[in-house]
Amino acid sequence: MEDTKEKKMKILCLHGFRTSGGFLQKQISKWDPSIFAQFDMVFPDGIFPAGGKSDIEGIFPPPYFEWFQFDKDFTEYTNLEECISYLCEYITSKGPFDGFLGFSQGATLSALLLGYQAQGKVLKEHPPMKLFVSVSGSKFRDPRICEVAYKDPIKVKSVHFIGAKDWLKLPSEELATAFDSPLIIRHPQGHTVPRLDEAATEQLRSWTAEIVKCNNYAVEKKHELENGEAKVEIEEKKPEEACKIHNHEKSVINTINKELEVVDAAQA
Repeated sequence: MEDTKEKKMKILCLHGFRTSGGFLQKQISKWDPSIFAQFDMVFPDGIFPAGGKSDIEGIFPPPYFEWFQFDKDFTEYTNLEECISYLCEYITSKGPFDGFLGFSQGATLSALLLGYQAQGKVLKEHPPMKLFVSVSGSKFRDPRICEVAYKDPIKVKSVHFIGAKDWLKLPSEELATAFDSPLIIRHPQGHTVPRLDEAATEQLRSWTAEIVKCNNYAVEKKHELENGEAKVEIEEKKPEEACKIHNHEKSVINTINKELEVVDAAQA
């Protein structure tokens, strides 16, 4: 595991309704490449072929896909459980992943998986996700889903892009309230992955940089403790300072140990 800290964090990117992984990749490409330069971005296609006309016909070549189907009120869903099972298997077999990026249906689905994982319903053996980028996401409206997925604030670092002209503006705002301390970036556009101005680019770049920094710190401390380096540093501190450092690093290591155990088990 010596090269663990050199590995990039991995993000699963879920596209919108009746589009494709390739199209989401193209949408994200309009953002400054430095924002996600330190991440591996994975763009799978939805599990089902598009069951009707796609809004991107003539804009981006087929095939098009959807993750699940729904009624006009977005209260009844078809093939959702099959989709969840498929994605959990995908995440487990091709991961571990550190977080999600999603647009529209993909963002809605990502938030559901995060809420379910936090409540111990899915991905029980997978390391806790660390981040979520939501563009035009929303909550599910079925009360049976809501009382589980959004029962408690989801403690995953999240950023939510909300468009002034997006028909999902209010649902996107509601989704953000399901997360603990969400970062909200507003833009003047509609239901789209927006082009970012300088201020929004800097906000998002700083947000991702801080996540990478925290992750690298945790992994570095893991290696230091394994090699006995951090112990010397702690012993040189005043007793009260050493206690604080020890407790913090113990928490960090517990998290990292759990993640590495999952990785080792998957590779066994």
